[in-house]
Amino acid sequence: MKVPKQLKALIADGLVDEVLRQLMSGKEATLFVVRCGTEIRCAKVYKDASQRSFKKAVQYREGRHVRNSRRGRAMAKGSKFGKKEQEEIWQHAEEDALYLLSRAGVRVPRPHGCFDGVLLMDLITDAKGDVAPRLNDVTLTPDQARKDHATVMQDVVRMLSAGIVHGDLSEFNVLLDESGPVIIDLPQAVNAAGNNNARAMLTRDVMNMTNYYGRFAPDLLRSKYAKEIWAHYEAGTITPDTKLTGRFKESTKKADVKGVLNEVKFAATENKERQQRLRERDQLEKEQHSEPSRSRKNGRNRRRR
Repeated sequence: MKVPKQLKALIADGLVDEVLRQLMSGKEATLFVVRCGTEIRCAKVYKDASQRSFKKAVQYREGRHVRNSRRGRAMAKGSKFGKKEQEEIWQHAEEDALYLLSRAGVRVPRPHGCFDGVLLMDLITDAKGDVAPRLNDVTLTPDQARKDHATVMQDVVRMLSAGIVHGDLSEFNVLLDESGPVIIDLPQAVNAAGNNNARAMLTRDVMNMTNYYGRFAPDLLRSKYAKEIWAHYEAGTITPDTKLTGRFKESTKKADVKGVLNEVKFAATENKERQQRLRERDQLEKEQHSEPSRSRKNGRNRRRR
């Protein structure tokens, strides 16, 4: 087994004592089972940006704030330093999300820190102590499917209450331990309030999970959890303990197309007037700056005479 240089660095620093085996390799990282003192943990070694196959990363980065203006400018320009900073933010995004969601009561692996592109976290195991299977590798009874689906929907609510949408939730990103589903893989988690794609991503997350559990309990396929959850979010009524029904009544009120067009027209007119005021202000400033020059020139002419 080839041990990545990132893990060798953690061994040298005493953060990892031994690499036991490779667990799996995914589109954005390779997972290893490691020993840290007396504990067996999971080490997620992120792949370099040039090796990752994760698509549309720009959509997921929208809304992630950079406090340092120099870093922000560098990332916007795409400089070497900017790319390095963007990569660091990407790697620490999952760590930040795991800490936040753990505190919010979401069933996720407990993180132990991210060091030089390696995220250390709890290894999720089943009742026998073996690595927990992913949902796509298990078969469920209808009752178990309904129970686990309800658990995942409540975790989606808790994530949204904490301001986060998973963004890539499916049966491939959920493990099943002896207590139920555990959500994993969160480097692409998005800021619900700051990302224009948040609603679409949440809808996709919910539909992915509903379609999976619906294989075993077809009655779930008639539910409307995504619309119900987002309606609570938009209304400001969502809490970690919001009770869901899976039912959502569509509004029968006709859209006020005329009103919307009037608002658009008003905004366009207001913007046009604002631009005109700015041009007039600039012209006034130019005239004011030119007045002293004309006065000095007239003074010199008088002295010559």
